[in-house]
Amino acid sequence: MNELIQSMEQRLFGQKLNIRLLVTALLAGGHVLLEGVPGLGKTKMARTLAELSGGDYRRIQFTPDLMPGDIIGSVIYHMQDHSFTTIQGPIFTNVLLADEINRSGPKTQAALLEAMEERQVTIQGNTYKLPNPFFVVATQNPVEYEGTYPLPEAQLDRFLFKLVLDYPGEEAEVEILRSHVPFGQHQEESLAAILTPERITELQRRLSDVVVEESLYTYIATIIRKTRESKRVQLGASPRAGIAVLMASKAWALLDGRTYVTPDDIKLVARPALRHRLLLTPQAELEGGTSDHIIQETLGSIPVPR
Repeated sequence: MNELIQSMEQRLFGQKLNIRLLVTALLAGGHVLLEGVPGLGKTKMARTLAELSGGDYRRIQFTPDLMPGDIIGSVIYHMQDHSFTTIQGPIFTNVLLADEINRSGPKTQAALLEAMEERQVTIQGNTYKLPNPFFVVATQNPVEYEGTYPLPEAQLDRFLFKLVLDYPGEEAEVEILRSHVPFGQHQEESLAAILTPERITELQRRLSDVVVEESLYTYIATIIRKTRESKRVQLGASPRAGIAVLMASKAWALLDGRTYVTPDDIKLVARPALRHRLLLTPQAELEGGTSDHIIQETLGSIPVPR
């Protein structure tokens, strides 16, 4: 996995932490929501991960007229022999990029719910298992809201992480310019796979071997419960959020070459795992508060296990 991270860092500049968190989510078996303005490389990040991991990759451009059948598939009736054929949609892949997911209506967004949670889809009453691993990377633009449909809390809760991509630093931006090749002069070749889907599945199973001390279970539960007690939070984190923090901290530890979780692992993954699960009160938003601020304050108010 570390070789995968290093290879991605050679092609995506200024996003080291987000790259490592993206791979952490893949290892933890979760899904990721990428938020950032256009031009920061969200699509390239998902495509690079898919090519290097050796799995199948599909991209769906979400638009207002996109229908659920365009994602999961449909059944075709043949009049000649009065038979039916099931056409599987692009969701049957290892890595799915849901580009600008908030541009489609709730009905289409909901088509991903069963797939993301249960790794299966239902087409005309028949259930079909999705490939393993199955990893959804969804993107959305935080500054353009016209013609968009904000993701409901139930949909947001299906994402393990919400990663916020910011502008790269000056040195990274220079590297981006230096590595740019004009379109048409040289077509970018497909990257050689470093892993295989089978290897990723094997690594995901190793999470069960990562040890978590009893005090850390209590630490995670305390963090989750504290978010519900804040007067600036209208909707706090759910038990599923606690599971997300637990699995993400295990995956982070495994990437670090350890078979045990530390409090620092939990603190590091807490922000991307919780920021999209907290619904702030209108007063807190008017005062300029963010979920990141509340998470940071929550972590600072809880004694760290020793």
